[in-house]
Amino acid sequence: IAHIDQGKSTLADRMLQLTGVVQPREMKAQYLDRMDIERERGITIKSQAVRMPWEHDGETYAFHMIDTPGHVDFSYEVSRSLATCGGALLLVDAAQGIEAQTLANLYLAMEHDLTIIPVLNKIDLPAAQPEKYAEEIAHLIGGDPADVLRVSGKTGEGVEELLDRIVEEIPAPEGDAQAPARAMIFDSVYDTYRGVVTFVRVVDGSLGHRERIKMMSTGATHELLEIGVSSPEPEPTKGLGVGEVGYLITGVKDVRQSKVGDTVTSQAKPADAIIGGYDEPRPMVFSGLFPIDGSDFPVLREALEKLQLNDAALSFEPETSAALGFGFRVG
Repeated sequence: IAHIDQGKSTLADRMLQLTGVVQPREMKAQYLDRMDIERERGITIKSQAVRMPWEHDGETYAFHMIDTPGHVDFSYEVSRSLATCGGALLLVDAAQGIEAQTLANLYLAMEHDLTIIPVLNKIDLPAAQPEKYAEEIAHLIGGDPADVLRVSGKTGEGVEELLDRIVEEIPAPEGDAQAPARAMIFDSVYDTYRGVVTFVRVVDGSLGHRERIKMMSTGATHELLEIGVSSPEPEPTKGLGVGEVGYLITGVKDVRQSKVGDTVTSQAKPADAIIGGYDEPRPMVFSGLFPIDGSDFPVLREALEKLQLNDAALSFEPETSAALGFGFRVG
């Protein structure tokens, strides 16, 4: 988490390379920024989750990293990602210091009671002042300036120490592997061929291939046609266990079945309680959208539903106007 242009996606690139998830020949800058508009503008809009292996003291660990956006417009995307995490890397540019979104995202992470690892990025810049800003960060979050890691996402300096620090400081997921399955939906996307792809974090129990699952808010049940992890390309697996982050495909085309913040459980052995800690967004700015041709109203509704699936902060309700006919009030 960090302010805009502090080097989050570049640091994520180095982590992908060092953990061997992406081969050198496939590597490109901002590897996780997949949308055309992200690549065109050089910014991150959608959070991306990736599974990475890392060896420390002879043990192999699996990390699930989420690269988040920095712009204030996408802060809801960040808060949604933090709800599924156990810790956060607070990135600060060693040449610019602490900025507005650094603080906003830090407070979000503190609200979720996450372990925070402070990191100074871009130490390779001539204008970098790591000593000055390490003191500022230590003063802000409490701690010793010497504990603030100094890395360069561009050159890869200090990134191995950062990965080791993650293993040492961020706690492993806590959950009951024997309990009924509970997984929290933190994102969904619509795929034209495969229908709704739902991203979840398993909190208790496990989910397996071909198992029948139940959405706790709607009561709808579906069969899991595919289950897997993003590493960073989708990789089908036999199932997901406690603490794992992955995707579910049920072949469902109805986008309303996969609501962000909902709890997924097993139909055969359902859980009793939903997973809490997720806040519904409250829209602040509204706009009226009306189709030019009145018969396009259902098409507009379908388009808005798909957009809402991809951006859960969007809300809409039908409205009518004497002049414009049927349309939607979008927040």
